[in-house]
Amino acid sequence: MDRSLSPLRPGEIVLAGTPIGNLGDTTPRLEHALQTADIVAAEDTRRLHHLVNALGLKLTGDVVSYHEHNEAERAAELLAAASSGKSVVIVSDAGMPTVSDPGFRAVHAAMKAGISVTTIPGPSAVLTALAVSGLPTDRFTFEGFIPRKAGERAERLSELATERRTMVFFEAPHRLETLLSAMQDAFGDERRVSVCRELTKLHEEVIRGSLAEVHDWAASNEVRGEIVVVLGGAPPEQKAQALDLVESVNSLIESGLRLKEAVQAVAQRERVPQRELYAAVVESRKK
Repeated sequence: MDRSLSPLRPGEIVLAGTPIGNLGDTTPRLEHALQTADIVAAEDTRRLHHLVNALGLKLTGDVVSYHEHNEAERAAELLAAASSGKSVVIVSDAGMPTVSDPGFRAVHAAMKAGISVTTIPGPSAVLTALAVSGLPTDRFTFEGFIPRKAGERAERLSELATERRTMVFFEAPHRLETLLSAMQDAFGDERRVSVCRELTKLHEEVIRGSLAEVHDWAASNEVRGEIVVVLGGAPPEQKAQALDLVESVNSLIESGLRLKEAVQAVAQRERVPQRELYAAVVESRKK
């Protein structure tokens, strides 16, 4: 196994993972890269300087901001710098760049331009929360932040109602109770969930239970800190539920409702995704 701290290669873009809470998780490769890169692109330059000062490091390259509001413009600048032979390191505030954080535009553009992209692996809130959740880890999906608007949030969760894989979400602490309530509406009270708070930090906390139980906890506590929600997948029988409801839709159609109206009524009543139920009805008519 290679333990060397070889110099950064000229003309390469490096996605570097940073600690999600505990500075002790900083890797020697990250320290070496930050100190030797020609350019360090940071989601928040203040947090980057706080990190390097806490670690006792000294930056020798240029530091530039790289966040969601300037990502398109700055990505082009980073590619131009790499094309000229400079080494570029991209870091987010915590965890891996591109995972619900800036970086994807630069990677996509670099691939098209034939510029080398590599990583310095580091901590990940997604995998850390999944590991301690107590929920199945063999298959999972990362859903990031759910829309804030009630209608869009309900639609997104409805689409996930029959998802069999474990699901990982990010959420702000002041919106956690609202999210858990919406999840109860979409998935029922008994679906298993884990809320992971302040992972790797001094006040780390993992709350596990049913959606109803964890929602009650969130409602009765002033939740603070970084939050990751891990939700269990749908039970096997739920996947076939849409097929079982085809006859209910057909009965409503026979009573005078249009197909779309009948599907919507049954989907809302039974809490199943309209899209899946509609597809099931259409498929049944082909037989």
